[in-house]
Amino acid sequence: MKYRHLILALSLALSAPALAQEAEDEGRSLMEEGARLFWEGIRREMGPALEEFQDRAEEMEPALRQFVEEMGPALRDLMDQVGDLSAYHAPEVLPNGDIIIRRKTPQEMRDTPPEGEIEL
Repeated sequence: MKYRHLILALSLALSAPALAQEAEDEGRSLMEEGARLFWEGIRREMGPALEEFQDRAEEMEPALRQFVEEMGPALRDLMDQVGDLSAYHAPEVLPNGDIIIRRKTPQEMRDTPPEGEIEL
């Protein structure tokens, strides 16, 4: 159901050039004509894929709802225990197959630049 809005928005976005073409049939430049043909081709090519996506989404919706209902509380509890993910290093896979996630030391936390800033 929710995916129908996405499909509708994509369809409208892809059909906008065609609507504009009907409004101004005269005086188009080669660039405008090329853009119109490009969007028309995209709309034709993407139509079946978008319909298939909608069908798949409708098939998966009940399973996804059940997953969120069952796993949502457990994932929320896990995130409460973990806290800030930036306080951990990336996971490492050991030769024996174990996966470890190391917590950063206080020194490493101070040395890490703030998010979004790059020191040159």
